[in-house]
Amino acid sequence: MSLFDLSGKVAIVTGSTRGIGLAIARALQDHGAQVTISSEDATDCARIGQELNALVIPADITDDAGLATLVDGTVSHYGGLDILVCNAGIPGRPGPFAGIDMADYDRVMAVNLRSQVQLCNLALPHIAARGGGAAILMSSLSGLRGNGAINVYALAKAGVAQLARNLAVEWGPHNIRVNAVSPGFIRTELSAPLLANAAFMQRRMAMTPLRRPGEVEEIAGAALFLAAPAGAFVTGHNLVVDGGTLLSDGS
Repeated sequence: MSLFDLSGKVAIVTGSTRGIGLAIARALQDHGAQVTISSEDATDCARIGQELNALVIPADITDDAGLATLVDGTVSHYGGLDILVCNAGIPGRPGPFAGIDMADYDRVMAVNLRSQVQLCNLALPHIAARGGGAAILMSSLSGLRGNGAINVYALAKAGVAQLARNLAVEWGPHNIRVNAVSPGFIRTELSAPLLANAAFMQRRMAMTPLRRPGEVEEIAGAALFLAAPAGAFVTGHNLVVDGGTLLSDGS
């Protein structure tokens, strides 16, 4: 058995036009999978689809009909589905719960958690029909630690990790593995302002034993492991990829 061979497998990766999602799509494709690229921006999707020579199905993940089109279009084009990566998400507005904007709360929960519930409900029966496969749900280190600034995001991401555990129990008998990945501080376009903030970086890197931010390819490696035969006996797990930040007291 080749531990990382995905030849003949079909994958959907949401939020796959940049950052972590794009790195995951590339990694899956590099190891033999056929990938559907999806985000809400049709122009970005077309650009990345052409670059990777991959199927493109733009979708607003808060729209149930759009999610159904994403799944049905992938299955129709490739003949089935084996891997689902729910990566798309938004940070929302920072601030304490005491001053929360409930409209922002609803939006963050809809994008980061509800969409993953709905997409799994649509996709997992198709994965089961192929004899099993894997779903990888993007959680976050913030869902495992207290945080006074990104409360709603952290709450949603904690829910994603629990969703992975619940679905692992529900779909395990159908040979579907469901896991979460919780990135720590990763170098992306979205984190660029923090990377440029010397005071923040000094404080954050002091709390990270490896003393550096993570790279998107390192999150892609974790997702690849969970999607591939190498991870065939792993389910219901929340894989933390954070350079050790979670275990450190900052000393």
